[in-house]
Amino acid sequence: MTQARCDHDVLIVGAGISGIGMAAHLEMMCPDRSYTIVERRADLGGTWDLFRYPGIRSDSDMHSLSYKFEPWTGRETLARAERIQDYLRNVTEKYGISEHISYNTKVLSADFDSAQGCWRIALEDDAGWREVTANWLYLAAGYYDYDEPYSPDFAGESEFPGPVIHPQHWPEGLDYKGKRVAIIGSGATAITLVPNMARDAAKVVMVQRTPTYIRSVPGIDPISGFLRKFLPLKTALKITRWAHIQLADKMFSNARNKPEKVKAEIEKDNRKHLGEFYRAEDFTPPYQPWDQRMCFVPDADLFEAIKNGSVEIATGHIERFSPEGIVLTDGRTVEADIIVKATGLRLAMAGKIAISVDGQAVVPNEHYYYKSAMISGVPNLVHPVPYTNNGSTLRFDLLSDYTCRVLQKMRQLDVDIAVPEIPAGTDLGVIESFELDAGYVKRSGNMLPKSAASDPWRLSHDYLRDRKFLATDPIDDGLLQFRKAGANALAAEEQLEAAE
Repeated sequence: MTQARCDHDVLIVGAGISGIGMAAHLEMMCPDRSYTIVERRADLGGTWDLFRYPGIRSDSDMHSLSYKFEPWTGRETLARAERIQDYLRNVTEKYGISEHISYNTKVLSADFDSAQGCWRIALEDDAGWREVTANWLYLAAGYYDYDEPYSPDFAGESEFPGPVIHPQHWPEGLDYKGKRVAIIGSGATAITLVPNMARDAAKVVMVQRTPTYIRSVPGIDPISGFLRKFLPLKTALKITRWAHIQLADKMFSNARNKPEKVKAEIEKDNRKHLGEFYRAEDFTPPYQPWDQRMCFVPDADLFEAIKNGSVEIATGHIERFSPEGIVLTDGRTVEADIIVKATGLRLAMAGKIAISVDGQAVVPNEHYYYKSAMISGVPNLVHPVPYTNNGSTLRFDLLSDYTCRVLQKMRQLDVDIAVPEIPAGTDLGVIESFELDAGYVKRSGNMLPKSAASDPWRLSHDYLRDRKFLATDPIDDGLLQFRKAGANALAAEEQLEAAE
């Protein structure tokens, strides 16, 4: 397509689930396209390689976190990080992707040259700085800051003599055996850390400002286990995946449409697991279900740790740190030898790469999402972000397929550039891109593109709807403009007419 002008047809940033999924789709759908993956870390996996804290695992079921084209064959519902990495390694080997990955390579900037139809991408590796070019840029580097987590300062931190750790930068070999640990936070990271550290620590206290909705799920997937008894493995896994997708959609819909009923169900479930150890103030959030992400625990491990006395929950506001641990505003002191700040992450677009078009910086919040994939006014670029209410790979599969179909259309039209354009005079308005009342969303500012209320200019979080929309809405919808590099025509058809 542009091989004579660009070094690669597609450059993929990031060798995590999204990037590897895109590479596999290129192998399957566009085998004539050249591509490379650049990964800033020394191994694949993205999130699952970055985070090293005890017990790190998926927070959504593996059948929707795995690829549609390569179903999860494991029996666990929520898998540990090392299992996810092994799965990804198998995919890279099976689809011939491994040889296309360059590790320890950081993308510094990317500028689209309209005259050449190429992204000029500045890379930094052990040998220094270099530039490569690619016709397309697939930004699979995630949506949060890999370097700086959200780590609020607390009064008196310097008075605490022990280690203060953020899970994003977990120190290798941290010895917490027999020690008192205070974990600040109540999200998925904290919910995972607490029971896992409690196995060796003397005591773990989860210090939470507000509770989170928590539900227990079976450690071994019951749907898959049942179906495997009667059906061929491939069929059983296909049905299992679809069942999990439907269940997740139903759960989210119920939470939105019948919040009081869902709250009552969660409370009943929590009381069943905790019995006399249930305290309403520790498990009753001041918001509706799915206003923030739901947390899931395998085989009620958190509840079991509370019942056996190795874990406590302290709900309240932190006043300060002290030499003894954490002092709450109600006067309680949580004694600790180690404090873990599981306080969340910071949003960042695509690894904080400086993106520009013909030298003009792209300010994300001045643009809109297009089909949850591309960005208005930015040529030949896809920036996938996960669903907030379902497995992230469901979106990644859709967008990888969509990108390949755009590439096929470009080959058919013999063009180099595809760019979503908002018609002049259109007032799209703005809605929240993420349907969550979460801290990292509120802190996002202009870090990500905007979302409109209607397609195709919105970031959707409805997988079942998206799969139909992307499959049936035409690639050449009149909003995605096609043209040759260096040409002034607005569309491929106009260029062809001018040449006749």
